[in-house]
Amino acid sequence: MTLRYGVIGAGMMGQEHIRNLALVEDTQVVALFEPDTGMAAQALELAPGATVVQDLDSFLAIEGIDAIVVASPNHLHIGQLERIAVNKSVPVLAEKPICTAPGDIDRVKALAASVSAPVWVAMEYRYMPPVAALLDQAQSVTGGVKMLSIREHRFPFLSKVGDWNRFNDQTGGTLVEKCCHFFDLMRLVLKDDPVRVMASAGQSVNHKDEVYNGRSSDIWDNGYVIVDFAGGARAMLELCMFAEGSRYQEEISAVGPEAKIEALVPGPGRFWNPKAGPAPVPQLVVSPRDGSGVQAQDIPVDPALLAAGDHNGSTFYQHQKFAEMARGNSVPEVTLMDGAWAVAMGLAAQISASEGRAVDMSELI
Repeated sequence: MTLRYGVIGAGMMGQEHIRNLALVEDTQVVALFEPDTGMAAQALELAPGATVVQDLDSFLAIEGIDAIVVASPNHLHIGQLERIAVNKSVPVLAEKPICTAPGDIDRVKALAASVSAPVWVAMEYRYMPPVAALLDQAQSVTGGVKMLSIREHRFPFLSKVGDWNRFNDQTGGTLVEKCCHFFDLMRLVLKDDPVRVMASAGQSVNHKDEVYNGRSSDIWDNGYVIVDFAGGARAMLELCMFAEGSRYQEEISAVGPEAKIEALVPGPGRFWNPKAGPAPVPQLVVSPRDGSGVQAQDIPVDPALLAAGDHNGSTFYQHQKFAEMARGNSVPEVTLMDGAWAVAMGLAAQISASEGRAVDMSELI
């Protein structure tokens, strides 16, 4: 059976979803909701024959949609999901962050309790091949993870339609918009929930002189976040968004009493400067504590998947799993409440850095 998809938001990420769906067997994009005519035209080239509309009411009136992808600007997600839940009982893949403000967490909880069709929150980083390998082996290899660190050294925020991603009130803030992926990974690796968050972050280099319609950009470009978990483990995030020359964009390290395991993930190939030599290959590295020798494994990604998006093939693997769920063969791997926790951790980090204090997670979720 061919799954017929409708896509809400056909900008940069929406188009990545469309390109990857073209690689997934028995799927077709049949409807697009995109109010920007330029982006709509680009998306239509990727999904010829799709019906294109410029408002949500028209999109919800389209018949014959089997599944929906929500890839609109962050601050629109929760409201659109609430509208979908009332009007269409079909599976939904909703881009992160699932919401952007503290008051939205209760809306997500209410939606999770009432929605009739499955909602899968798009946490692509889970499905990057080296990260997936780390997730599969972390607890057994390390003897139980006690410390987890995630470092992302990357390029600045890209330009988006209407410059919506330059402002905290539309993104949730950098530690929500960019970093909810990593907070999701923390919970997943440690198999536990956080209790306390401490952060220091700010805007040091990027976007400082940018003004849009009289508003100065206030989005942060670097920070540190420390998270205490209920079971005693701790995790740390280091983010720098003016480090695009780095060999690896993400470096994830999990350490336990028996070993350390690391996932090393390059950034998008289109940003790699060939003058620096061949593009790096993703790796999984295991370092046993007994000194028996470091084991490094290359985990290459199919070039066709790398060409389809900026997330190391993960968008494709996520869509494969989502399609199986949409056909009734599984349940969401990333639930609405997983999405709510990731946002709440990001919001706690934003508050901690802004107010100079530790934030208890009970304040938010």
